[in-house]
Amino acid sequence: QVQLVESGGDLVQPGGSLRLSCVVSGFTLNYYTIGWFRQAPGKEREGVSCISLSEGNTYYADSVKGRFTISKDNAKNTVYLHVNNLKPEDTAAYYCAASDIQPARLRPERYAYWGQGTQVTVSS
Repeated sequence: QVQLVESGGDLVQPGGSLRLSCVVSGFTLNYYTIGWFRQAPGKEREGVSCISLSEGNTYYADSVKGRFTISKDNAKNTVYLHVNNLKPEDTAAYYCAASDIQPARLRPERYAYWGQGTQVTVSS
């Protein structure tokens, strides 16, 4: 059974940083792309970043380039999203998702498996 579990969300002040984690299980990691998405109240789900687990290729939305970094630890079956210089507009529920479609990029319809999300709130 495919399972993704996110953690690491918190309330932080503007300019702060967090490390979000996505622990994956139930499938062979190397054949998938893991993506991070976010959704704020009243807004559509937005793709943030993704990483291919075999080649390690990464992709970022323009809104987070230079501030967010995605990485993986295959030994721990974990994908991380390092979020720096947080802004109030980064406030959202953050979800990780898995896709076996290449390339998946940040198109949510290409991701079949989703976690339950972790909340990031940026406020002073």
